[in-house]
Amino acid sequence: MLPNSVAADKGSFMRSSLLISIFLRSLLIQASFNFWRMQNLGFTYALIPIGRLFGKDQKRMQILLSRHMQLFNSHPYMTGPILGSVIHIEEENLKDEKTVTNEDALTLKSTLSGPYAAIGDSFFWGAYRPMSALTGVFFAVQGYLTAPLVAFFLYNTVHLWIRWKGFAEGYRLGRQGIDFVRRLDLPKKSGRIRWVSLSVLSLLSVLFSSGETVPFMLPWGGIVMKIGALLCILLCFWGIRKGISPLHILYGMVIIIFLSLQ
Repeated sequence: MLPNSVAADKGSFMRSSLLISIFLRSLLIQASFNFWRMQNLGFTYALIPIGRLFGKDQKRMQILLSRHMQLFNSHPYMTGPILGSVIHIEEENLKDEKTVTNEDALTLKSTLSGPYAAIGDSFFWGAYRPMSALTGVFFAVQGYLTAPLVAFFLYNTVHLWIRWKGFAEGYRLGRQGIDFVRRLDLPKKSGRIRWVSLSVLSLLSVLFSSGETVPFMLPWGGIVMKIGALLCILLCFWGIRKGISPLHILYGMVIIIFLSLQ
């Protein structure tokens, strides 16, 4: 489990229950989104459990929360690694009772929020969410009643794991928590997932145009459908090699499917 192993490895005085509470609160970071300082309220809300470590010293608690009320905006799924690193830095700060400010945590937040937002938008919004949705549609076309659950678990399992593991690694490594995100190499995975999405969309276009549903994992009913699916996939690959945006190809395929249903 994350809290026990991380706290043990780091020799921290922060209890596992405290880490769990902070992580669960971080899932609500978008709940108080505002146009003034974006996600600052949600980020500060996640830090409130740290107040248990101050005891009766409410002044230091107020100072800690106040300095995190600054502008903060990143991809919600990528805030876990940032939050974990910030807690690591703040915990080191708490060990020095004379210290009441900590610019390192604020600098780390402002430095990572922008790049993490770009990485998260490209991977989750631009690649993984469309692929999960298309996979669910594919199963729905085959007549599976569990299609919504397939899309739900396929998408949420990955993003929750990244938030959870990122939070753990950020807390364990502190300022070096960025290594976890770097090892994931999400930009490269985004490109691969878009290829998968195009392949699934090509299969869907063939199924819709044929007007038939084909049982999953069974041989297809005709050579024409096989050739059509292959041509759609090759056409998508050719378009990408020619520099056409995968998103434009996706939109184009959706239009083709829509017109074929008329």
